[in-house]
Amino acid sequence: MRLALAALAALCALPAARPVRAQEVALTFDDLPAHSALPRGETRVGVARAILKALREAKAPAFGFVNGVQTEREPGSDQVLSLWRAAGHPLGNHTWSHLRLTADSAEAFETDIVRNEPLLEARMGQADWRWFRYPYLAEGETPEVRARARAFLKARGYRIASVTLDFADWAYNEPYARCRDKGDAAAVAALEARYLASAAEGLDRARAQSHRLYGRDIPYVLLMHLGAFDARMVPRLLALYRSKGVRFVSLPEAQADPFYRSDVEITPTAEPLTLEAEARRRGIEPAPAPAIADLAELCR
Repeated sequence: MRLALAALAALCALPAARPVRAQEVALTFDDLPAHSALPRGETRVGVARAILKALREAKAPAFGFVNGVQTEREPGSDQVLSLWRAAGHPLGNHTWSHLRLTADSAEAFETDIVRNEPLLEARMGQADWRWFRYPYLAEGETPEVRARARAFLKARGYRIASVTLDFADWAYNEPYARCRDKGDAAAVAALEARYLASAAEGLDRARAQSHRLYGRDIPYVLLMHLGAFDARMVPRLLALYRSKGVRFVSLPEAQADPFYRSDVEITPTAEPLTLEAEARRRGIEPAPAPAIADLAELCR
């Protein structure tokens, strides 16, 4: 009895175990309502329905970023925006025409942002749509261009949607359409395996970088696209992330972390806010991004 009481007293004297917090990931999708090529027989609405179904089944919130020009280029694609909102997911600004910010395009860039706003306001109503994602993640090549864009966004009440997790999902959609149209099932299977492996490696890479820099997992913001191959793969992708301990959170939840303060408050930064940029600032060489150049030649 005395031994049992002593053991109990020793257990009570131990410090309370800290709860294990699941690594958090916010899902964001660019280029709504239409991204990349479609295989024959597939539609933009079908792509959206498949992705929304996977999100619903995984109970995963998502944020979509819109290029309004696509509603003109592909009449009827605006149904995607209706479906997205009906599913309860918010929309944000990705510029009207997916315009890359450069010194020469700074004024047009501002015009393109404003041109997209009536569409967003009509779709979002009183909900918060003032989140901005830079096309190509290009924030300008000079401090002057970067500062001008940030000042403009801040004046219009935006927050910047960061990217801290990326595995180049966009690069798979066009080769998938070619391989499907050719009936090359082996090539499609290879794409599937590579996509999932790259996603797993990307998460491991981001986590290793975050732990090396901060000793913890920051909440990650994942860059995705509303493409046909993404629609095929998202159920397996979300299951993969869940198997690796991921909990899906909203973009505002993720970016409430102090890591994202400069993008949420839109303060001046020397370069885009990424884990890789912070590593370079500290003299640490970041892990290389996955090679994707060969995908452009697949099924040609």
